[in-house]
Amino acid sequence: QAQLVESGGGLVQPGGSLRLSCTASGFSLDYYTIGWIRQAPGKEPEGVSCISSADGRTYYTDSVKGRFTISRDNAKNTVYLQMNSLKPEDTAVYHCASDFVPKSVCKAGYGISLPDDYWGRGTQVTVSS
Repeated sequence: QAQLVESGGGLVQPGGSLRLSCTASGFSLDYYTIGWIRQAPGKEPEGVSCISSADGRTYYTDSVKGRFTISRDNAKNTVYLQMNSLKPEDTAVYHCASDFVPKSVCKAGYGISLPDDYWGRGTQVTVSS
């Protein structure tokens, strides 16, 4: 069964860094665009970043530009989200998601409207002193 599994979350002080991983199970993510979506308590999901399978194109929401970097290692079947200079407002559950459509376009809001089955279960990121 195709599945996305996130890891790497935790508690970090403001200004700190974390690297999240999204590993594919049961399929190869080489062909698919992968997005990172976060949801804070009481707030709507927010598309943070995505990376295209076709051309490596990336997208970042304005609030994380210059601080977060998305990358993929197809040999490890994993997509990463390197998060630096973390702020308390980055606190959320971070999910990775894919529509499992080959060469899907990476753009703002990618993955938000997908059913839950297309998301991983998420990893908690808490930024607090």
